[in-house]
Amino acid sequence: MIKRDLYLILLLIISHACDVFEYHPYDTKLGNEYENINKREIEKIKNKSSSGTFKFAFMGDTQRFYDETENFIDHINGRSDIDFIIHGGDVSDFGLKKEFIWLEDKMKRLKIPYVTLCGNHDVLGSGIEIYSIMYGPLNFSFIYNRVKFICLNTNALEFDYSTPVPDFDFMLEEIKPADDYDRTIFVMHVPPGDIEFNNNVKMTFAYQIKQSQNLLFCLHAHTHTFAINDYFDDGTLYYGCDSMQKRSYLLFTVTPEGYDYELVHF
Repeated sequence: MIKRDLYLILLLIISHACDVFEYHPYDTKLGNEYENINKREIEKIKNKSSSGTFKFAFMGDTQRFYDETENFIDHINGRSDIDFIIHGGDVSDFGLKKEFIWLEDKMKRLKIPYVTLCGNHDVLGSGIEIYSIMYGPLNFSFIYNRVKFICLNTNALEFDYSTPVPDFDFMLEEIKPADDYDRTIFVMHVPPGDIEFNNNVKMTFAYQIKQSQNLLFCLHAHTHTFAINDYFDDGTLYYGCDSMQKRSYLLFTVTPEGYDYELVHF
């Protein structure tokens, strides 16, 4: 009788203390709400209407800067002129599931769609698996208002040579002309020339992106500093954004004739 009562008490304690127990920090189990987010958000982008001119925000490197990210989201939700957001990567600092969830629980408050690239910090530990489950493929693309956004994994230092970074086969397929787009923007986390980039192939990379259909410009995060560079002296501009710590983002206005940009502080 006493043993049975002790057993029942133990079960009661366990049932009410489940929040005390945590999964291993490198656990990759995620609920449905944290799966295939980029696919879901791209569908929202595709379903948005546009009159020929559109605006999108580019930001990145939110790791550790949660208060600033909250302020960014409040700022964006207070505007009505931005069509979507691109997060340039480094959602996490150590590739931990908890970090990904912390950020996503904030980003899902946004009133407009957003897509998220993979940063070099996001592939640490079990980060590759978590990113792939939460957001999808490390290389992906989408089209909005006849502009194709090609989003690349350029975090070469974190991969061995069995994984192509950048993936030229993916790039060759994506830059093929098609009837549904006529201009191109490349997005990446690590820019060419950085120690994280595979600089053995940077000239091939430069040549290949120039073969894309009416290339407008390239975007990158990673450096935590706003910058505009023509890395290959070929007229292709690479716009780098500040980290979220600096409380700023880049706002691009794309028109039928070209584009303009603004560094916005919040």
